[in-house]
Amino acid sequence: MRTGLIAQKLGMTRVFDDQGSHVPVTVLRLEGCQVVNRRTRDKDGYTAVQLGAGKIKVKNVSKAQRGHFAKAKVEPKRRVVEFRVSDDALLDLGAELSVNHFVSGQFVDVTGTSVGKGFAGVMKRHNFAGLRASHGVSLSHRSHGSTGNSQDPGKVFKGKKMAGHMGDRRVTTQNLLVFSTDEERGLILIRGAVPGAEGGWVLIRDAVKKAPPEGAPFPAGLRAAGTPTPAEEAAAEPAEDDGSEAPVEAAAGGPADDEGAGSPEAPVEAAEKQKDE
Repeated sequence: MRTGLIAQKLGMTRVFDDQGSHVPVTVLRLEGCQVVNRRTRDKDGYTAVQLGAGKIKVKNVSKAQRGHFAKAKVEPKRRVVEFRVSDDALLDLGAELSVNHFVSGQFVDVTGTSVGKGFAGVMKRHNFAGLRASHGVSLSHRSHGSTGNSQDPGKVFKGKKMAGHMGDRRVTTQNLLVFSTDEERGLILIRGAVPGAEGGWVLIRDAVKKAPPEGAPFPAGLRAAGTPTPAEEAAAEPAEDDGSEAPVEAAAGGPADDEGAGSPEAPVEAAEKQKDE
């Protein structure tokens, strides 16, 4: 059993497959997903890998968390999640995972926090049919109706479907297809919708109801040490010379030609000469 990944949901778009059909996909971005701790069977009684992802200012991290990240020699992370793994799938501290951890065409399970929709009635929240439009029903067509029996048991059982807070819960969508991955930009394209709002964090794991993917790296798809991120590559590229200094040089009276055209007095002298003629 391999570890999963922590990714950030960017939104949805569409791409085209080899047959020219458009496929709706959700774009997930991987940002600095590293191992910050390990759980071993000898010390903790189980085996797991603790991953951290995202950037956060050091001033917003508690002193205890700073020591936790310093022990693993990684930068402070915004989101930390633990994944259960098998004994032979443990990873070293500080190892950074790549989007190549998943291969195109495999199935995954994605977990996220659903979009909160506030207080909702039973028709929207639980798909109730509502009461009848006639036959004595007035001003309560969208109500839930009876909530229990009479004197026996004389109460409403816990868990009864009623109106209340809708959404904003931990949701797992199973058997989603990985359409493609982009290692250069750290993107994973998942076919279909993924729970959560744009900018939210999601967890991606190998599907539990499907066979293990063929060709997937084991124990994990790691990013090569020393490989710069897209942001680091953009910062390291030298600025292009667009000739922005030329106007400055001309305004400052650059190299003059034989007739003194580069001097500030050239237009005045030319006008006086033309007047004399």
